[in-house]
Amino acid sequence: MDPKPNFKEIIAHSPLIFTIGVAGDSGSGKTTFTNAIRQIFGPGLVSTITLDDYHKFDREERRRLDITPLNPEANNLGTLETDIAQLKKGHSIQKPVYNHTTGKFDSPVPFSAGKILILEGLHTLFKPGLRELMDFSIFVDPENEVKYAWKRMRDMERRGYSSDVVSGEIYRREKDYQEFIAPQRCHADAIIRIRPSGYGEDKGATKNIYNISLLQNRMKRTIRDIDLNIDLYSMLSFHDHDFLLEFSTQMVDCARMRALTFDGEMNYDTIRKLEKSIEYQTGIHPIAIFEGRETVTPTDIIQLILSWRIIHRRIFIRERV
Repeated sequence: MDPKPNFKEIIAHSPLIFTIGVAGDSGSGKTTFTNAIRQIFGPGLVSTITLDDYHKFDREERRRLDITPLNPEANNLGTLETDIAQLKKGHSIQKPVYNHTTGKFDSPVPFSAGKILILEGLHTLFKPGLRELMDFSIFVDPENEVKYAWKRMRDMERRGYSSDVVSGEIYRREKDYQEFIAPQRCHADAIIRIRPSGYGEDKGATKNIYNISLLQNRMKRTIRDIDLNIDLYSMLSFHDHDFLLEFSTQMVDCARMRALTFDGEMNYDTIRKLEKSIEYQTGIHPIAIFEGRETVTPTDIIQLILSWRIIHRRIFIRERV
């Protein structure tokens, strides 16, 4: 087969700004699952906006008003929508900056979008106007046990909060999460569910191994010759680790979705063909995100499969335009 044209170069010369919206609770791992896209296309083409920059109130004001960032009224979502629309037209904006260390706002900075713009935050899919601006959308949905452990680690180790403060914030935010954040699952193209590993709950803290499901809607349009291969020979002949691979139908709040679930560890060679398939489809060489590692985790595998799904959507937009 003839090699595909270099999709990275095609994107670089295209006027289209492709937007990926990632929604979920604070500390839910939203950045992690788009890392493969960042690595495949590089910082020259990929830029990110964190929606925390669009908070309406600083930390002290929120405390005084007794309002959490999960409440849409605590955020400038109208300004966010306007800014994204401008960025998709190729214009620059003056982007606000929220400083998590001080809990205050720094001076706005000039910002221009890369050809792939990732938006991560609590309310990425909250408003219809925001959803219309997203070309692909993801909701990251860890179970509470996992989410709270991550939040404690982040807020205590990186942000210097006490255990009591973090516990209070977790309790205070739960009502707003259920009212304003969780319903956004219904608007996502893909949902990532994260549970403790069935091979031991300690696997998450010690080896970053979780039971992870990628739930997706049925593709309305597909492109021929897009395929993903798992090397069964490698898996059956050389695999030294326990793992689970399952395909099922799972219920989300408003729909049935197809779920691909992984747990445990896989040898890197087992999924090398996934990377090779993306290389072939994009013309980008090499794609070897996990090269040099003996094993890969469900997080790694889901990153790779999700990047293929995003590339598929971007290819369709290119062909349509």
